[in-house]
Amino acid sequence: MSQTPCIICVAITGSLPQKSDNPAVPITVGEQVESTHEAFEAGAAIVHAHVRNDDGTPSSDPEKFARLKEGLEKHCPGMIIQFSTGGRSGAGQTRGGMLPLQPDMASLSVGSNNFPTRVYENPPDLVQWLASEMVEHGVKPEIEAFDLSHILQAKAMWERGEIAERPYVQFVMGVKNAMTVDRDVFEYYIHTVKRLFGADVPWCAAGIGREQITLNDWAVSNGGHARTGLEDNVRLNKTTLAPSNAALVRRVAEICDKYERPVASWQQARQILGLSPAA
Repeated sequence: MSQTPCIICVAITGSLPQKSDNPAVPITVGEQVESTHEAFEAGAAIVHAHVRNDDGTPSSDPEKFARLKEGLEKHCPGMIIQFSTGGRSGAGQTRGGMLPLQPDMASLSVGSNNFPTRVYENPPDLVQWLASEMVEHGVKPEIEAFDLSHILQAKAMWERGEIAERPYVQFVMGVKNAMTVDRDVFEYYIHTVKRLFGADVPWCAAGIGREQITLNDWAVSNGGHARTGLEDNVRLNKTTLAPSNAALVRRVAEICDKYERPVASWQQARQILGLSPAA
């Protein structure tokens, strides 16, 4: 069993969940800061953040991201701030309008795939532009891999210098019409990442809905890092809503205990991911 500390990433809000789905979903910047602070204290070292309009609709407004970053830096000092450049929050280059704010990290989807009701479009020219903005502003990308081809594309971009450092890849499984939760595929993802980027490369996994805990378990037990949070899943189980993002983080920490893996502090997470120490 790996003794490398497990980095817990908490995806606090996303673009879709509403308070009608779970009242604990944080919508306003103030709610997001408060929810993240609780998750930080519970063991999360990374916050994956979207912003919303006050009516709950998704936004890519850089001003909202700026206020969120300011609040997170004040109340969660040292925590790794990762902004989403996902396609539900905006179109075209608006998706990267917050990158000049220089968060520690940002998500980067390097290819297209199906989503439940639409195609998640990530055309090559936009992907290359987002990657170039991350290089320019010193933002480390997290490659969101919804398909095996996305891992191979990340390797090609790294070789061309479009990704500055060795990629940090997150496997996303359980999105309807995309990659299902399949153990053989999951293990081949791990094999592929290690073959392409080195046996010691850190990687992460995320499961959607009821599969969140499955991917948490697989990631922790296989030496990877784990994503949780209300963006991906609003329940503790079929009948119980998650009372907070922190409750989902604590559930991952319990899995770490089961496999005798320590939970990474923010300092350890920064070292593992090659990020500069926080001021």
